[in-house]
Amino acid sequence: MEFFNKVGKMAIGSRLRMLTETITEDAARIYKLYDNIDFQPKWFPVFYTLQSGDELTITAIAKQIGHSHPSVSKIIAEMVKRGFVTEKKDKADGRRNMVSLSAKGREASVKIQAQYADVSNAVEELSAQASHDLWQAIDEWEYLLEQKSLLRRVQEQQKIRESGEVQIVSYEPRYARDFRNLNEEWISNYFKMEEADYRALDNPDGYIINKGGAILVALYHGEAVGVCALLKMNDPDYDFELAKMAVSPKAQGKNIGYLLGKAIVEKAKELGANKLYLESNTILKPAISLYHKLGFTKVAGRPSPYERSNIQMELDLG
Repeated sequence: MEFFNKVGKMAIGSRLRMLTETITEDAARIYKLYDNIDFQPKWFPVFYTLQSGDELTITAIAKQIGHSHPSVSKIIAEMVKRGFVTEKKDKADGRRNMVSLSAKGREASVKIQAQYADVSNAVEELSAQASHDLWQAIDEWEYLLEQKSLLRRVQEQQKIRESGEVQIVSYEPRYARDFRNLNEEWISNYFKMEEADYRALDNPDGYIINKGGAILVALYHGEAVGVCALLKMNDPDYDFELAKMAVSPKAQGKNIGYLLGKAIVEKAKELGANKLYLESNTILKPAISLYHKLGFTKVAGRPSPYERSNIQMELDLG
């Protein structure tokens, strides 16, 4: 166990597999203690389910024991070959096979009762000697993993770690090319570049910064991978427009859009804004979801300089 003490909990899969192998090897030997039943431990869930005496379909068995249909089908084929179960066509539906214990299987089900009692008592004894209730822990882990898989949990931890490596900085002229390229990349992927785009992207200093706006840049390992701007608005209802948010496809999944969005909202507050405005398109579902997450709500449409705009949103900062 020195390896597992060294590696820690990230080796949980390997450790559980070793524990399973240890128990399975003992289980195979245990069957031979009782009239030398030629039985494979992996057959047990199917065998136990069929002990009720009912004829069942493979689908019904799979549902009861929580296994996949192909897995149960393979086990049944092995048990048929060893003579423990029989398969026959369903009289009511010829497309289905009905499975039941054979004479050999019914005989084994009688012999195995003593084994059931001894194994149950042995496991109870083992549980009583343990400091922790393994059965209860398994129940809890199965429930928690059903709510959120280990894969999903690792993905979330990956996002948290990578998000911590993202740096949000204020725009400088050296980021002008990144500002243009990142925006042009995503706009061209979904729509077409328009005149209003060129005005902002060709001259971000003159069109945005010098008019009282702001641009923030997301750096990942020093590389500009995301941008977002605040355009000063001459509007009685809104102070700034949140615009020109773009994240490189190679950096997506690192929470950069949300980090940029939060940072640009805070920047707007620093600049004294009371209300923000933005325009987007409903085909950009991740972007719309992000805006909702930031607190934006849909408002009635108003004239837009962009052909692609079909939704307007606002955020009250008061």
